[in-house]
Amino acid sequence: MTALSDTEYLSRAVTLAARGLYTTDPNPRVGCVLVKDGRVIGEGWHERAGGLHAERMALSHAGAAASGATVFVTLEPCSSTGRTGPCTTALIEANVARVVCSGIDPNPEVVGRGISALRDAGIHVDVGVAGDAAAALNPGYLSRMTRGRPFVRTKLAVSLDGRTALANGQSQWITGPAARVDVHQWRARSSAIMTGIGTVLADDPSLDARLEDPEAAVQQPARVVLDSACRIPPEARLLSIPGAVLIFTNQAESKDEGELVARGATIERVGGSSQCDLAQVLDRLGELEFNEVWVEAGAALNGALVREGLIDELIIYMAPQLLGSSATGMFAIDSLDSLEQRISLTYQDVRRVGDDLRIIAQPSTVTSQQSER
Repeated sequence: MTALSDTEYLSRAVTLAARGLYTTDPNPRVGCVLVKDGRVIGEGWHERAGGLHAERMALSHAGAAASGATVFVTLEPCSSTGRTGPCTTALIEANVARVVCSGIDPNPEVVGRGISALRDAGIHVDVGVAGDAAAALNPGYLSRMTRGRPFVRTKLAVSLDGRTALANGQSQWITGPAARVDVHQWRARSSAIMTGIGTVLADDPSLDARLEDPEAAVQQPARVVLDSACRIPPEARLLSIPGAVLIFTNQAESKDEGELVARGATIERVGGSSQCDLAQVLDRLGELEFNEVWVEAGAALNGALVREGLIDELIIYMAPQLLGSSATGMFAIDSLDSLEQRISLTYQDVRRVGDDLRIIAQPSTVTSQQSER
């Protein structure tokens, strides 16, 4: 049998890493393959925080055969002691000959130290193979480590003429069942689902992830509500199901908060005049180790987020329907005086999902610099 290339082995490691797509938060999704004499002798992936890292799982499968092997791993092996020991130590003790990793871990506790430790031990290390594919699994972790805030995706279900609801508020269902199934997969990979109080009052959503496979392991995302005046009713559906609920407000403590806290909510205070300061909200979510935030909200919040450069990715499900000019649009943004003021988008992916189109695009307003905290 012909030995596979480094890229092919790392592609397999990326596939393994994806098995932790719904469960690893706040840790990155990592996969590992051990190869010796052209044969795979061990595989592993990180399943959940506190569990074995991908390298240690692969080493446990390989046993003594790991000596002299090449390790293909989708992220720099850790060099610090958390809930598990450093993977660099385990690799050195196993006497592996070579490590090929897709990228450097930007975590300040790691960032290059793992690679240095391996090289100091005489292990040959190559970095950067299949880096894009590995990074695509961890945009939120990378964002949190480099910018101090999560990766933000905003989801919109719209008609072909860009409308999200009729003038009377009716919006269920613009898109078809296949699109709704797809949405729940995106929800399941997210650390949190964020919305505004207007959506809660109008639709009373549950904001949880419900996959078609009832046996699928899912770490339910937290539910985040931006509610400047703390108007959320204690009987709201999102407060009646298990899981964390965070309510962001910019108001002083009120007598109504006690019942919300009793229902399991955590009240978070940020600045802002009439509305919550959105940058502060995302900074706080970063401090709480949220990697990916999925936004399902109305035109006001979506407009504010895109204006402030806080949306990293738009995911738009476009149905083959026309709702007319009186229906609600996607973003509440100020009128433009010239085309130079427009917000441009870069298409990342366009595909058909059932009868609808799914468009993934990056706004030109997205900010890349590290947020100030």
